Amino acid sequence: MGTCFGARYCPVKVSAPAGGRQMNGGTIYIATSSCPAAQMRRYVGAPKMHADEVDVDAGLVRRLLERQFPQWAGSSLRPVRSAGTDNAIYRLGHRLGVRLPRRQSTVAQVEKEHMWLPRLAPHLPFAVPVPLAIGAPGEGYPWPWSIMPWLPGEPATPGHLADPRRAGAGMARFVAALQEIDAAAGPPPGDHNFGRGVPLADRDHATRAAIRELSGMLDPQPVTTAWDAAVRAPVWQGPPRWIHGDLLPGNILIAGDRISAVVDFGGLAVGDPACDLMVAWTLFSGDSRQAFRDGLTVDDATWARGRGWALSWALIFIPYYLDTNPSVVRQAWRTVHEVLGDCQTGGPPIVRSGRAEPGSTELGGPGSADHEARAAEQRSGDC
Repeated sequence: MGTCFGARYCPVKVSAPAGGRQMNGGTIYIATSSCPAAQMRRYVGAPKMHADEVDVDAGLVRRLLERQFPQWAGSSLRPVRSAGTDNAIYRLGHRLGVRLPRRQSTVAQVEKEHMWLPRLAPHLPFAVPVPLAIGAPGEGYPWPWSIMPWLPGEPATPGHLADPRRAGAGMARFVAALQEIDAAAGPPPGDHNFGRGVPLADRDHATRAAIRELSGMLDPQPVTTAWDAAVRAPVWQGPPRWIHGDLLPGNILIAGDRISAVVDFGGLAVGDPACDLMVAWTLFSGDSRQAFRDGLTVDDATWARGRGWALSWALIFIPYYLDTNPSVVRQAWRTVHEVLGDCQTGGPPIVRSGRAEPGSTELGGPGSADHEARAAEQRSGDC
């Protein structure tokens, strides 16, 4: 198979979608959580995801609990190996969790969740982690932090839902219920929620920069075509609506064959409701995506902007987290593939050399007959 580089690429056989780079005479190296070295790194100690990320460990969390919440300090404590990017998470006993912001830019989310989740939760069809307490800075940790209930369920996995259509319909109920809550006093998008819910055109510069940065890993033409179509969609003219802002698979919990909870409301704001439609491509596909749309009252323009949100998130996420968060990078590549498939651009956006093997879903390389045929289709296609 070749040498595993561990920290970044592993030469494994995959079918699309997956992130790939053409290297070493056509061998495909992907950032993958199934790579043995990546798995080892996950448990030995993953690198920081942000240059300004502070150090957090179990000893620090234990000291904070002993000083501020002695009633919980005797409970077991263990780190949670999460693919989340904003918070360090610790399991506290069987029923609680501790969340500590990794960096200054996410600190405002603590107070926001404490303010709004108790008000929103009674109106939502699934459990949400209504905070139980706010901790103060201390013991060398500089910011407020939260104690939350530990909700049952496992993070959703694209392609492994027991009942995908049911999940799609359930997520539509959640999004619709959230949007129906009075948003008059809600926080507008801003730095506190990484700009989720702003007009899609506000992300145009960053998205095109990401396409250029990924030009060695994907064919920029079909991706740019898909992005152009999304940005051309009419802007939202209605009143701002509540949005979760970060409906990625890891923030949707599944118990059995149904959604049990939605977590991580750091992206919460009131803005363009198209942002929360990104889940149609980050988690769902085919019939489950249709079940999600059928459960909503959404016009074509809003759906197109939602597709653009999914594409923009994925493209910006991949280069930033390529070395540090392989599991979500894989999800991001899948999302790009789903968006391009929806736009009928002919398949996953991965540059590969040589012909696909019989029965494989891999693309032929530049210069091949099927590549040229797809290129012609892409030049004339649109979302």
